[in-house]
Amino acid sequence: MTNMMEKAQAQLREMLLQALGALVAEEKVPAEPIPAFKIEVPADKSHGDFAANIAMVSAKALRMPPRKIAEMLTESLNFEGTYFERVEIAGPGFINFFLKKTWFSDTVQAVLNDAEQYGRTEGGKGKRALVEFVSANPTGPMHVGNARGAALGDGISALLEWTGWDVEREFYVNDAGNQIEKFATSLEVRYLQKFKEGVEMPEDAYHGPDIIAHAEGFAEENGDAFVDVDSKTRRDALVAYALPKNVAGLERDLKKYRVEYDNWYRESTLHADGSVWKIVDALKAKGFTYEQEGAIWFKASEFGADKDFVLVRANGIPTYIVPDIAYHCDKLVTRKFDKAINVLGADHHGYVPRLKAALMALDVDVTHLDVVLMQMVILLRNGEVAKLSKRSGKAITLVTLLEDIPLDAARFFFNMREANSHFEFDLDLAVEKSSQNPVYYVQYAHARICSILRTLKQEGLYAEGTPVSELPAPETAQEIELIRHLAQFPAEIAAAANAYDPSRVTKYALELATLYHKFYDACSVKNAETDTLREARTNICRAVGQTLRNAMSILKIDCPESM
Repeated sequence: MTNMMEKAQAQLREMLLQALGALVAEEKVPAEPIPAFKIEVPADKSHGDFAANIAMVSAKALRMPPRKIAEMLTESLNFEGTYFERVEIAGPGFINFFLKKTWFSDTVQAVLNDAEQYGRTEGGKGKRALVEFVSANPTGPMHVGNARGAALGDGISALLEWTGWDVEREFYVNDAGNQIEKFATSLEVRYLQKFKEGVEMPEDAYHGPDIIAHAEGFAEENGDAFVDVDSKTRRDALVAYALPKNVAGLERDLKKYRVEYDNWYRESTLHADGSVWKIVDALKAKGFTYEQEGAIWFKASEFGADKDFVLVRANGIPTYIVPDIAYHCDKLVTRKFDKAINVLGADHHGYVPRLKAALMALDVDVTHLDVVLMQMVILLRNGEVAKLSKRSGKAITLVTLLEDIPLDAARFFFNMREANSHFEFDLDLAVEKSSQNPVYYVQYAHARICSILRTLKQEGLYAEGTPVSELPAPETAQEIELIRHLAQFPAEIAAAANAYDPSRVTKYALELATLYHKFYDACSVKNAETDTLREARTNICRAVGQTLRNAMSILKIDCPESM
């Protein structure tokens, strides 16, 4: 895979080191170790394509003013066989470098050569990552927060794959603990209400229509056979009937959202194989627990947490965090993932240091665990908070959201902001077919490219599959700016993966679409002045189309060929 930015930076670093070596050989500067220096892309392109601070950081070692060092270096630079044509010194000694036009034409060539692979890098080097996301309680439908978490977690997984990681997506099914007890209570009451009068539903139970539907389905299959049995038998039967249906529903709904998991990991397995109590016993054996009022506490404050917490209640039942500790030991110790990434709601901010404290106490390296905290989403319609689906009139869940807006819009919108930013989702904008709708704007750029290529093909001016001849250098500012942005794609994907931030991909795609529309307005393709120029601009269109498809594929968003 080709990274033209990296290629140019490597050339530039070599040029500078060779120039410095020549100065040392000529005894114009002392032979002293040079501190690490940076090569960066200036925000203002009038200051060059790249800038180096080598003269600034070398001043102390070489015992010379930075400006003097910069002047000597620039005089010793050898541009032969490189992508660079000239250099300028700015301010006290910054060195700005300007690329030859051939670098831009070679960038277009690189995109077309790499095709679907363009933008991939090898930062992960085959290391294994487990991304756990959504993990919604299987006691009811997924809410809008889960919709954001699904788009975010799936985007992070794809970014890691694009940067060389071996990724597994995992859904942790909370099929044990308090929420399952509450689920059982809710089902039991709704079932008994079909056959008895005066059975009241507790206020803190689940009151949703899905509970009623499960109870009715169970009654249709079993009649009153479970009315007079003991409560545990009845509850176990109801949960055994309803829970698999809920989990299957979660899997089905997520697949509709283009999210598929490698693993569905059930909490109940940690209880069944004794892993939960092994955690308690291990912490006890290490001397990191104490008893207070009949409960077993963990000395979390000794490991950086704000306070100690209960592992086992006075009634002998472990708290919810104990299976979570066991689960993360399984991820990092038993299954030996190089990186475990959790996407959690921002309300878990206090939970994370407690979890990490317990893992540290168990000698688990917590540098292998990263947690992405996600802020809440507010849905807006007509500028006001929306709580019901426009189409069905039901409370907005993942399923009802997709009744109201296109799937592509949901996937794009939920990845438009960093995870730690609150997000107002404009439902009206998501269905609007205009340049104000960001996903429509990006998709329209791709459709426009496809339209141009179809027209050229129909008129015999372009044929798919023909090898790309050597491309002429671009001439206009619009072409140069557009190609420069194409070249930044691999680095942008790598940065997005490192930051666990798919919003960088949506921002990149929006900027690429904007630059393409500017190019389209300024540079005629079909009616270019020469055949050579038309071919060059055709290939720019092809390169932009390919890069848009690659960017959107990371987010699992379609790139239509017509709109």
